[in-house]
Amino acid sequence: MAWRDGRASISRLFLFMASIILGIAAVVSIQLFSENVKQNIERQSKVLIGADFIIDSRQLPNDKVKAIIDSLGADAYEVSFPSMAAFPKNGAAKLVQVRGMEGNFPFYGTLETEPVTAAAAYQQKGGAVVDATLMLQYDIKPGDSIKLGVVTLPITGTLNSMPGSSGIGATVAPTVLIPFRFIEQTELLQLGSRKRYQYFFEAPEVDLVELENTLDPILDAENADLDTHTSTSRQIGRGYANLGKFLNLAAFIALLLGCIGIASSVHIYIKEKLIDVAVLKCLGASRKQTFLIYLIQIAVMGLIGGILGTMAGVGLQQALPFLLEDFLPFDVQVSISLQPIMMGLLLGVFMSVLFTLPPLLGTWFVSPLEVLRVSEEQPAGSRKMRILTFGAILIFILLFSFWIFKDLLFALAFVVGIFVTFAILAGISALFIKAIKSYFPTAWGFTARTSLLNLFRPNNQTTVLIFAIGLGTFLISTLYFTKDILLSKTALDNGKENANIILVDVQPEQREEVVASVSQAGLNIMDNLSIVTMRMHSIKGKMANEIRKDTSSTINDWVLNHEFRTTFRDSLIASETVIEGNWLEEIQPGEKVQISISESLAENAKIGIGDPVVFNVQGVLMEATVGSIRKVDWTRLQLNFMIVFPKGVLEQAPQFHVLTTYVPDNARSAALQQELVRKFPNVTVFDLRQIYTVIEDILEKISWVINFMAFFSILTGLIVLIGSVRTSKYHRIKESVLLRTLGAKSKQILHITALEYLFLGILGSSAGIFLSLLSSQLLATLLFEEPFVPSGIPFLLFLPGIVILVLIIGLSNIKSVLQSPPLAILRKVG
Repeated sequence: MAWRDGRASISRLFLFMASIILGIAAVVSIQLFSENVKQNIERQSKVLIGADFIIDSRQLPNDKVKAIIDSLGADAYEVSFPSMAAFPKNGAAKLVQVRGMEGNFPFYGTLETEPVTAAAAYQQKGGAVVDATLMLQYDIKPGDSIKLGVVTLPITGTLNSMPGSSGIGATVAPTVLIPFRFIEQTELLQLGSRKRYQYFFEAPEVDLVELENTLDPILDAENADLDTHTSTSRQIGRGYANLGKFLNLAAFIALLLGCIGIASSVHIYIKEKLIDVAVLKCLGASRKQTFLIYLIQIAVMGLIGGILGTMAGVGLQQALPFLLEDFLPFDVQVSISLQPIMMGLLLGVFMSVLFTLPPLLGTWFVSPLEVLRVSEEQPAGSRKMRILTFGAILIFILLFSFWIFKDLLFALAFVVGIFVTFAILAGISALFIKAIKSYFPTAWGFTARTSLLNLFRPNNQTTVLIFAIGLGTFLISTLYFTKDILLSKTALDNGKENANIILVDVQPEQREEVVASVSQAGLNIMDNLSIVTMRMHSIKGKMANEIRKDTSSTINDWVLNHEFRTTFRDSLIASETVIEGNWLEEIQPGEKVQISISESLAENAKIGIGDPVVFNVQGVLMEATVGSIRKVDWTRLQLNFMIVFPKGVLEQAPQFHVLTTYVPDNARSAALQQELVRKFPNVTVFDLRQIYTVIEDILEKISWVINFMAFFSILTGLIVLIGSVRTSKYHRIKESVLLRTLGAKSKQILHITALEYLFLGILGSSAGIFLSLLSSQLLATLLFEEPFVPSGIPFLLFLPGIVILVLIIGLSNIKSVLQSPPLAILRKVG
């Protein structure tokens, strides 16, 4: 019976299957991809760093750290730092990441070069291996030379890839690999240089967990760190956890929209079958039999949808590594995991049955007398059964979100957010219906009054359609609004009032000459700051080493290990605002030193106004108290500092300088960089326009990925919308035929239907945009801390576009009514 009845209704349930297929395809593909990323990180953990473990330090290791390194027997070591490189062949200059290497690194993975022999020979031959993109950009070939500082080296090969090199980071500062013995000769490492020493170890038999537990606290106390390949893989996994959460979120939304599509489609379908159920009961069928007929139909459709969705998900996951290759520091080898596939198959059946139970239970309580009744009301049913059903749905969503996000609090918050959104949409629908009833425009014409009456007549679809239209619009609009917030957060003002060239590592004896060189190029110095490096020695009278050992301390570890670059000045800059205490411009001899700290440092170091802090300024201890706390806008491309001293304190401390200027075009920027590299090889030049170009490219790729993944949610939302409108077709046919039988013209029926769907389209899409405005404002205020300026696209494109789509689908429902005589249609639907 289920097969016979379902075969005649297959076209009505086609969109029901489409909702399942899209939702499950999104979940399966993303779960498979997440499993592949996890497996590849574990499999390639040694290859990612090229060694079993690494000891690294931002300064030359002290005697204690050096003794630990010697006892373990480092197999290779390097020092890396950003610097300017010059190419004598064409006079070009470029910011690069210099890696001075000693030893046969890497131990795992491959140093891929052209020619292949360059990887093993560059140290013996005393040459440089240069990033392939950089070689192509400046038309450099093996055999040409590169100048680093005061040393000129032959280029022995092209570097295609190496362990520990980030693709995005290498875009800003491409890697140049040279023998370690040339580092000192370059004269690039001077006061203030941002260098990193790394010692690589090959020890596959060592217990890394025990090693990490034993050595990491000791090294932390000496401003060094231990990284094992297992800890690195965990860090990488955590780094991509947010990406995974976003992808899972997109899949979960698609699945929930699919569930709504299932519920709305079956809701209408079962309503149309109630008379058939009553007839079956008159013929002797039991409650259980009639219930199982439609339950079997839904379960089989869910199984088919689950199979097709799982197959689509398996195919789709092949594309995800290609889409996300720029964000992953390793190659993803695609494989098929059993768990996501089984989950997809089970989800198809489970969510189909669960989300159709509310309308399906209506068949249980249908009375045989319904055959003779004209009432359109659905049987009331059992209140207890309804509560149990909705409770099961709630538990399913909670458990599924917990399985997706692996965080109970996040799952709870997400579920609460979803039900708040549903409640708001339901409330808007209920208020709209109540407003129509209370303030019905009796003076309107027949067609307008009839279209409004249809919105609260028996079997109306107002709530379902507002759900579908509102959720689809909400998702699309929120996507665009959030993207605008993120883009505005990283926007770069290229006006002349903002510097776009930063010169760092300028030594005191070079300061005046660098200023003169910039001025001779017809450019103005915008910032001329002195930088003093220091570390935290004690906080509120407690030594940093004691705080590290105190397991109950809430002070962030990076505060204790960080080398702060501070400055001194007598005024605030545009990106700063004092929120506590008083700004001190200058200190007279003999007065206590008062500093100004950023809000973020105050929170992480757990210090406030009046708290004492002692700094280690390159071996000299300096006592200070917190005089003010500043709110700093770190997103502005200005020289911002966590710690600022007043004038009269650090003038005689060892320091280097940072200068900024504005260059109007690429030609003058290149000329300035070439001149500075020639005169001052140790000075590093950051061209913010080049960095911004990289950031903009990354944002475009991220935006593309967001759009790609949001496509499933949006498409599912549209399927739900189409399904919800189309499934009301059969009731509308009967009503329209009755109107025609009573003498209504085709034009009148067309106007009634058009106005009804126009009202629903405008209300649903407006509600969705309103909710997206609200959610985006909350995101901007609480998460991004940015002003929110809404985009006009949702208002100009989505609102009219969705209204037109609803109109087209709604009017297509009555096409057959307008083209056929009433008697013929009554015979079909009777």
